[in-house]
Amino acid sequence: MYRLLCFALLFFIPSALFSQVFPKEGGKLSYRIIGFSFPGGKPGICTLKIARGYYEHADSFNRNVSQSVVCKTNKAIAEVPSFGSAYTWCVVYPGKRMDAGALHHFSTLISQKLDTAVSRLRIINKAEQYKDAYVFIDCMQALYDMDGSPVWFLPDSTYMTNKISNAIDLKLSVNNAITYIINDKIKEISYNGAVNWTGHNTGEVGGDTTEHYHHEFTRLGNGHYMVMGNEDVAWEVPGYIPDTVVQTDITHDSDNIYRQKLKFGTLIEYDREGRVVWAWKSSAYFKTSDIYKRKAANGRYHEPDVHENSFYFDEQKKVIYVSCRNTSQVLKVNYPEGIVLAAYGDTATARDNAGNLLFSGQHSVKISKEGNLYLFNNNILPAGIPTLIMMQEPADNNGAGLKKIWEYTCTLDGLTEREQEHYHKKREARQRREGNGHMRVAFTSGGNVMELAGGAIFASMNGPSSKIFIVTKDNNVVWSAIPEQKQAADTAWGAAPTYRASIIPGRSALEELIRNSETK
Repeated sequence: MYRLLCFALLFFIPSALFSQVFPKEGGKLSYRIIGFSFPGGKPGICTLKIARGYYEHADSFNRNVSQSVVCKTNKAIAEVPSFGSAYTWCVVYPGKRMDAGALHHFSTLISQKLDTAVSRLRIINKAEQYKDAYVFIDCMQALYDMDGSPVWFLPDSTYMTNKISNAIDLKLSVNNAITYIINDKIKEISYNGAVNWTGHNTGEVGGDTTEHYHHEFTRLGNGHYMVMGNEDVAWEVPGYIPDTVVQTDITHDSDNIYRQKLKFGTLIEYDREGRVVWAWKSSAYFKTSDIYKRKAANGRYHEPDVHENSFYFDEQKKVIYVSCRNTSQVLKVNYPEGIVLAAYGDTATARDNAGNLLFSGQHSVKISKEGNLYLFNNNILPAGIPTLIMMQEPADNNGAGLKKIWEYTCTLDGLTEREQEHYHKKREARQRREGNGHMRVAFTSGGNVMELAGGAIFASMNGPSSKIFIVTKDNNVVWSAIPEQKQAADTAWGAAPTYRASIIPGRSALEELIRNSETK
């Protein structure tokens, strides 16, 4: 029996030790900041050594070691210099001779979007207070440090094999993972790319073959997931006068009742098993709201797509805020009842004394730590420069009592004169309206806001500016950058078409993300 036990220990211990080694032998990594783990020695007396290149012999490895990290435990985090390179590493214990078996190998992959000949993050204002933060940029599908160097990129095979569609809403989740939407799929992955969760996308809420996921996907504090979807509704159009031009979105039945195909948003909550545990449809609200006032002379609705583009779930107060871009409204919905408590924005009572809206064509609605509503205001009525605004809600949910308490007007600094001219021309084009004041051309889209510790706001603008920045409450920009691309060889740099960016607020948060992936 004793011999059998000894044999079992000899058999299993090497396997256990091997499983403690990360990166795994021959691993291919999509990141440069790496969590290393290895069999433990005595605390504080082992050294992690890393050399760029592939080495099989200790002598050649030692001649090329470029990094040495003294480790207090059997785990360490270190940054290697580049993507697209091979690396050799080992851990040296005092009094022990290093042999070839102690050498481990991995390589870093390269993303086409991170080719420095065609893409870059150009820093305008260098960070000081937030120098240890990192930003996810959707058009690059990557995470950058505040000096403009990429440190991680999305390893999703869906993205890697489909160059047409990009992932959106890349961000850090509440459980130290990464969530995003890609090609009508919603995913949560670990830092090293292992899939923690993905949505079933059966279409049971929206009534189609898929849920048509879009804009925002978030992990909730209770471990569930919430995402925006779409549904198409054939909407009766009272008083419709048939046009001489055939309208493909208008149908009528034998009773001569005309219907227009309209698109409305859905909110879906999934549990960890992928079951729908709660859902809400904006169409139920808009059937009884002022959407009936938004008509052309012939009776057709101006906005066939209400275009819900963001949400924020205040889980403590059980309230969800939903941004509707094309109606320039934010709906306040109680949970789980789904009743709209207030509609802030473009309503009959929500204008100031001069008749102006507080916000229009807005994006990225959130609640601050002090309980105030804030958002990215695309400011399309009239077409102007976007702003960041923070507002105090009225106690009685009356839209007329919404009070602006802070505002920052975005700038175009950092853009070339040609880019600024292009930006203003696009804005001017959006000033064209129909006779009743509703927009006739597409709205500007994109933009994001996130409050940081201390009250500063991280924000990203939509194209053609695409600037990303951090601004304090006294309107001081403490960091800014522009993601840029070259459209063809030997052409000048231009702002990349960014939709959203998000932030990891500091090194400690990044290290938590890395450590959380070690067992995945």
